Amino acid sequence: MATAITGNADRLKELGTASIWRMLLKYSLPAVVGTVVMSIYNIIDSIVIGHAIDDPNVVSGIAVTFPVMNLATALGMLIGAGSATRVSIVMGQDDKRMAEVILGNSVQLTVLIGLAYITVFAVFLTPILKMFGASPNSLPYAREFLMWVLPGMVLMNLTFSYNNVMRATGYPGKAMYTNLIGAGLNMILAPLFLFGFKWGIKGAAIATDISMLVTAFFVMSHFFKKESELHFVRGTFKFNWPVIKSILYIGMAPFLINVAGSMINAIVNNSLLKYGGDNAIASVVVFNRFVTIFVMVVIGICQGMQPILGYNYGSGRFDRLFKTLWLAAGSAVVVTTIGSLLGAFNPRVIASMFMQDETQIQCAVNCIRITTVTFWMVGFQIVGTNFFQSLGMAGKAVFLSLTRQIIFMIPLLLILPPHFGLDGVWCCYPISDLAATLVTTSMLIWQIRKIKSQKFHVQR
Repeated sequence: MATAITGNADRLKELGTASIWRMLLKYSLPAVVGTVVMSIYNIIDSIVIGHAIDDPNVVSGIAVTFPVMNLATALGMLIGAGSATRVSIVMGQDDKRMAEVILGNSVQLTVLIGLAYITVFAVFLTPILKMFGASPNSLPYAREFLMWVLPGMVLMNLTFSYNNVMRATGYPGKAMYTNLIGAGLNMILAPLFLFGFKWGIKGAAIATDISMLVTAFFVMSHFFKKESELHFVRGTFKFNWPVIKSILYIGMAPFLINVAGSMINAIVNNSLLKYGGDNAIASVVVFNRFVTIFVMVVIGICQGMQPILGYNYGSGRFDRLFKTLWLAAGSAVVVTTIGSLLGAFNPRVIASMFMQDETQIQCAVNCIRITTVTFWMVGFQIVGTNFFQSLGMAGKAVFLSLTRQIIFMIPLLLILPPHFGLDGVWCCYPISDLAATLVTTSMLIWQIRKIKSQKFHVQR
């Protein structure tokens, strides 16, 4: 037992001593696999449903569920990202007891918030879906899918929250394997329930619920084992309000990103319904699912850099802090550049993966070509925002989280579509990406100069 504990402690210490390249690869690769695998849940549902059910309206029905799913994800990230960041920082300060308190408080918050939003969504589901752009044709599909998948969302929240903590405490590989288990199960069950059992759209939802349950079990079981570096300890479950406040404060940035995303989806869907109808809304499914793959890779890189940044910031090793940032940013730009090129040269192949109707495919092709023009720079913007979050600078991270989706996107959605119609909606995406990246770059340069000017000893 003593050997195991010593080995776990060495895992954390290497965050401040080992090669940055090796550490970023060690922590990011499993995180990338984990985040991409999590996105596969929704991608599989979209592909299978789009080809299993011979009704074009089913694709637009799935599209209007995105804002609701984003809100549920946002509430999970509020706890998960906040607790993982706080754990990394206090472990860098060698305060394991505080890390245990954070762990105990975060599980209660996740369950309580999950039960609350499931209840609200279930009661007000129809008006919520209409607000997010559901038409009479797409509403039945959207409502049926969400009614079946909502109970499993709290399990997804637990999985996300504690996967982050597992990774932050020295188990990146194990965090990856737990996600692989769930995604692999979903890949088997979704086609079986739709094509084999003929359960329709609810079959995809049930497959997702079962996969979430299995994944949550494997993740949570890790923290009940005493040999784990960080595990549940008696006396740490009592609500500690300063700890809760710190978790929510840091987690506010990714939370607001997803809430803003839901608001944008609502405005976009209503604009698309007005200027392009259900086919235009269906195009958003293809665009979102396509770019999600690349965004999730970048988020995985950010999750991998988070414990490295948090630990080295907490221990005052600022040279390693900056090296990690630039390696992560460069890697992220490469990823989103690949996505931008694929969107420019292969939009029809992408659209055909999710759709059968030729009219919908043509609409989606135009959407992808326009929206991915500046997607290559999104990787840098995401890493820059996560840099501030990883250092506990929640206010700055929140501001950057809101620049693209609130400060730039909403005004553009109100200005461009009335003048340019459907193309005006699509053009809002690349313009917002460009503007948000410029703001992020400016703030990042300012913050780096500020850190360098501080009179701290940097361990080499």
